[in-house]
Amino acid sequence: MNGISVVTPQRMALGVTILRIVVGIVFVVHGAQKLFVFGLGGITGFFVQSHIPLPAIAAPVVTFVEFLGGIALILGVFTRIAAILLAIDMAGAILFVHGRNGFFLPTGFEFALTLLAANLALAIGGPGEYAVESRFMGRGV
Repeated sequence: MNGISVVTPQRMALGVTILRIVVGIVFVVHGAQKLFVFGLGGITGFFVQSHIPLPAIAAPVVTFVEFLGGIALILGVFTRIAAILLAIDMAGAILFVHGRNGFFLPTGFEFALTLLAANLALAIGGPGEYAVESRFMGRGV
């Protein structure tokens, strides 16, 4: 048996860390785009056009869940809570925006589905050993 096929706890921890950080970066960038490029007014207008319920409430909630949730994932703090909120965010994106456009990008739901699944994995599995909450807060793994 070669060393590559052996899954050690350290490899699992590194894999979870890579997943958590990359998914966090994706959400920080998308949240920052909503907040600093489009603005809450622009996102609210898009939500109105997309027939998303309560757009004046949903737009800032989605924006800050993505931005702050992404930061939480990168750092590995409140990971399970952030991952659950981000999974709900992606379920909403699929339900209200991308689902009607089929599976494939550029307008389909494949990317949102991938992010939903990644966040469910983090919510179930936790942040991993190399997270702030695991190292310094005595929880997480």
